[in-house]
Amino acid sequence: MADIVAIVGRPNVGKSTLYNRLIGERQAIIDNISGVTRDRMYGFTEWNGREFTVVDTGGFVHGSEDIFEAAIRRQVHIAIDEADVLIFLTDVTTGITDLDAEIADLLRKSNKKVIVAVNKVDNGTRAMAANEFWSLGFEDTFFLSSMTGSGTGEVLDAVTEMLPPENDGVDKHDGLHRITIVGQPNVGKSSLTNALLGEERNIVTDVAGTTRDSIHTRYTKFDKDFLLVDTAGIRKKAKVHEDLEFYSVIRAVKAIDDADVCILMIDAKDGIESQDMSIVDLILRRKKGLVIAVNKWDLIKKETNTAKEFTERIKHKLSPFNDVPIIFTSVLEKQRIFKTIEAALIVAENRTQKITTSELNDVMLDFIEKVPPPAHKGKFVKIKYVTQLPIYYPAFAFFCNSPKYVKQSYKNYLENCFRKKYNFEGVPISIFFREK
Repeated sequence: MADIVAIVGRPNVGKSTLYNRLIGERQAIIDNISGVTRDRMYGFTEWNGREFTVVDTGGFVHGSEDIFEAAIRRQVHIAIDEADVLIFLTDVTTGITDLDAEIADLLRKSNKKVIVAVNKVDNGTRAMAANEFWSLGFEDTFFLSSMTGSGTGEVLDAVTEMLPPENDGVDKHDGLHRITIVGQPNVGKSSLTNALLGEERNIVTDVAGTTRDSIHTRYTKFDKDFLLVDTAGIRKKAKVHEDLEFYSVIRAVKAIDDADVCILMIDAKDGIESQDMSIVDLILRRKKGLVIAVNKWDLIKKETNTAKEFTERIKHKLSPFNDVPIIFTSVLEKQRIFKTIEAALIVAENRTQKITTSELNDVMLDFIEKVPPPAHKGKFVKIKYVTQLPIYYPAFAFFCNSPKYVKQSYKNYLENCFRKKYNFEGVPISIFFREK
């Protein structure tokens, strides 16, 4: 299940600095999703063995003071609705402002877990002044300096204690594959969901209690059996349309984390854009399967090689990971929508395949013998054996004498060997070198 930690607060209290501290110091991946008008920052990090997503809600709108404060209030409402834990960041140098008090009032009325973090506490005088913030009434109040990092460890300790129990959700559903449809607004995600589920709802059963983050519908048409992770327009939120981008980012993180395979829908008229590539990057970094559905293909004027050239352009942008099924669809005309689902189910099977250690060594050591790792400063790397790691996506460990000398280019060669020998279409592969 996706765990979301959101940093909320008024402007200029240091939300982005704290975000960079929580993410960057752990060398976790920072993902940028570029929206229509401005950027939204979120990142994947780990602390005390728990992985979670941190969302920075800072610097969202420009405008007059009244509009600015209204936008902040809307963001806090959305964060309260979507996040598991909220870090309410304040500033010791200004004390408790009216806007701080208003945000605190909203948080007290919610049932969410809240941590008050008093920022810029970097000397004894400010530590004394920070005691004022206990008057906000939150038991979990911490003093920190996001600039220097002091106090952030205690905040992260509290966050991990407040997160929901692990394995609390979709993993209980008898090994059914989970497929979610993602993409930019107005590419046809809701239309595809409705086309799949809308006509014969008597053979589609809602699975209750999967997660509180997204709704999973069990799909049993045409001898298929899987969970469709649907987040498009199911739960209506007050004033969500006014902050569509921020809302969409949080929902996208949750939907991708809840899925085994993501169907990324793109608009045939626009092609694959930078925001689509950001979503692809997020999917691959989460080690989820990927299928690309090019929707509205019926609106494209076609010649003999139109589909082939379009496919080549997409794969060029996806490089080096371009072993991805690309399906040209028209949801409106119901063209190839079930072929998209079939491709997603094949990718899900590819993602779960296991290869025995004996077979791996027979196959991969032969490739290694043909093209051995390049020597580094006269030091030769000798790979002794390879095994598949027992995790939920394809990952392989190569044991050798000097793993630090193996370059990324050679890992790419080995990945290409895997893809040449086995069907890992649509599935990211991880390759590790360990000392033996």
